[in-house]
Amino acid sequence: MTFSASHKFKRVSSSRVGRALHASRGDIPFKTVIILSSLSLLGLMVGVGVMLWLRSGPTRETAGWSFVTLNQWNPVGEVFGALPFIVGTLTTSLAAVLIALPLGLGIAVFLAELCPLQLRTVVGFMVELLAAIPSVVYGAWGIFVFIPAFVAPVGNWLMNTFGNPNRFPYLPIFQGPFFGASNLAAGLILAVMILPTISAISRDVLLAVPRVQREAALALGSTEWETIWQVVLPYGLSGILGAVILGLGRALGETMAVTMVIGNVSQLSASLLSPGYTMASVIANEWGESRTPLYASALLEIGLLLFITSLLLNIVARLLVWSVARKTPEQRA
Repeated sequence: MTFSASHKFKRVSSSRVGRALHASRGDIPFKTVIILSSLSLLGLMVGVGVMLWLRSGPTRETAGWSFVTLNQWNPVGEVFGALPFIVGTLTTSLAAVLIALPLGLGIAVFLAELCPLQLRTVVGFMVELLAAIPSVVYGAWGIFVFIPAFVAPVGNWLMNTFGNPNRFPYLPIFQGPFFGASNLAAGLILAVMILPTISAISRDVLLAVPRVQREAALALGSTEWETIWQVVLPYGLSGILGAVILGLGRALGETMAVTMVIGNVSQLSASLLSPGYTMASVIANEWGESRTPLYASALLEIGLLLFITSLLLNIVARLLVWSVARKTPEQRA
């Protein structure tokens, strides 16, 4: 009897060991595939950066740091300065975020807190559908509909109201002349394009806030507005910040829509109403004309600057989200 029980115990133990070994043999290929997939993404990013660095070498050797500080772009005379494109990229992207953030956050609050359940699905689907529209369609819509119907009246009103240098000498961002295609048009188009990103992600963040947070605030006598403003939004601040950074990242790298509405003029102007250029649009617009090695190298160095800008933006965003996430909701409020 004892021998039989001992024999069964050994047989069960050996079967468990066999299953464990079999499972471990299955885990090794799985972990290998996962690790290689992660390393391939890192290798792809490094490969793109190395390629841009090597191919832009002739421009760095010729222009040096003046490539970043010079505001003249003359391919015929092989004089290349990327400052207007850098300023144009930052101006249009920041304008887009400043416009899209309150609108996107308002849409997210409505969908997560105030919208009826039956309507939430329909409106949420329409918001997400905006993100699927190709950028060239946004550009065509901007040229034929958005600029004549909205940008032109708004731009003329801003120029006539705030663009008078005698009345507002320290407000040059609205000084004319204004012809439609401008940094303002590009910023507004980008705001429309990043609006679904900010609103959809912020909505998901707000829906993920525990229900007990709302119930506790309402039980203490808070109004619905106070609950949203002082409890729900601070609780999801890190996620909302991540949504804004994703929208800003898309605005920095957007190409076709911006190329079609910004005017494509290489100039350094403080006015939003003047035409301009961005780093992405100058690469798309002039790559087919880069017949000389130095010209192509200059465009690739602009690509390198855009790559570094996006990389630094993501690093800063990670640090910012991490610092906000460490705080309690009371500290955020």
